[in-house]
Amino acid sequence: MPYPGWVSETLFDDAGAEAAKGQEPLAVRMRPRTLDEVVGQRHLLGEGSPLRRLVEDDAPMSVFLWGPPGTGKTTLATVVSHVTERRFVELSAVNAGVRDVRAVVDEARRRLGMHGTRTLLFVDEVHRFNKTQQDALLPAVENRWVSFIGATTENPFFSVVSPLLSRSLLLSLESLDDADVRALLDRALTDERGLDGRYVLADDAVEHLVRLAGGDGRRSLTYLEAAALVAGAPAAEPVTVTATHVERAVDRHAVRYDRSGDQHYDVVSAFIKSMRGSDPDAALHYLARMIEAGEDPRFVARRLVVHASEDVGMADPTALRTAVAAAQAVDLVGLPEARINLAQAVIHISLAPKSNAVITAIDEAIADVRAGHAGPVPAHLRDGHYKGAAELGHGEGYRYAHDYPGGVAPQRHAPDGLGDREYYRPTGHGAERRFGEVLRRIKGVLRGVSP
Repeated sequence: MPYPGWVSETLFDDAGAEAAKGQEPLAVRMRPRTLDEVVGQRHLLGEGSPLRRLVEDDAPMSVFLWGPPGTGKTTLATVVSHVTERRFVELSAVNAGVRDVRAVVDEARRRLGMHGTRTLLFVDEVHRFNKTQQDALLPAVENRWVSFIGATTENPFFSVVSPLLSRSLLLSLESLDDADVRALLDRALTDERGLDGRYVLADDAVEHLVRLAGGDGRRSLTYLEAAALVAGAPAAEPVTVTATHVERAVDRHAVRYDRSGDQHYDVVSAFIKSMRGSDPDAALHYLARMIEAGEDPRFVARRLVVHASEDVGMADPTALRTAVAAAQAVDLVGLPEARINLAQAVIHISLAPKSNAVITAIDEAIADVRAGHAGPVPAHLRDGHYKGAAELGHGEGYRYAHDYPGGVAPQRHAPDGLGDREYYRPTGHGAERRFGEVLRRIKGVLRGVSP
């Protein structure tokens, strides 16, 4: 008798599975049966890859699959079980406890010893297991009483105990790209396990489903199934599913936004210029349009990191910290939760005092270097640690900054011929006004002028 935490226990010659065929959700019915049917994750499934070798060699394994939702973690586990003909037991870390883990392991040992039946234990959301629960898996993994696959959306280095992680192969899964999602939809439309040719997708419906999926294969099939129900039962001819059917099924309007076309560039441009123009409401609108259209949140996060320095810079140095934190949150929690972190960064950058002094400074410095204005390093700044350096005068006359009041020594640092260049010119906005005053005093000391 399974414990409450058990999600499923399957022997793939079970007649009950055949009886239930066609009753499962479309995403379940369309799960691949072989590794070659898996869509996406080419980096994990190519010839000679570690996972393929484990499966083809029918070797005992302990694997962590780390990736966003809908990238195929459960699919890979079930395919491995199919191909290797292992008994498949699934636990959900949401409601399973140590008792469930030990019961599965004990049963696996009994079957292995009595019948030679091997067990694949799949733990979904394994990051939710506490240390005691994870420790309960160690003997089974170490002694190979079970083959273990753990699925997680969170970084295993932070959520999995070191002894278990060190005994396992860590594989990172990536969100599906648009071509992968289209391939899933095409297969579901024609495969006998899916819609079996009873429906066709209009072009606008395909694009809307791809955008809504956001790289999540399971979501794309769930929305397709719902849209087919809205479109109605097929008759003599296949029913055409349109974008309107998709909108009605998932209650989300098709956003005019082509990630490779004009709408993409126009929305991104407006997004950036709204933040630069200190209009948080407009910036949030364009952020929402990108999120709803299925834009990669990592792309949005990268733009925020760039513009925290380009448009705010030293006027509010904490803007970059907020933007970087939002980018890390995207990787850590993903959408939909990360929309909150992105919105916070957007508001921060929009309301922060503005300065383009940072980008102007580095671009002017680069322009000088490209123009050939790169004089020799002053002799007193050159490396004087190697033998013979003193004879060349390297390091001679160097003034150690910490020996001077305020930690600033009167001396020249710029290359010969560039001593009068001033790249960074602080504005009077926000914190940069204070930095401007500090820089004026420092330059007075460097040039030997009393502040």
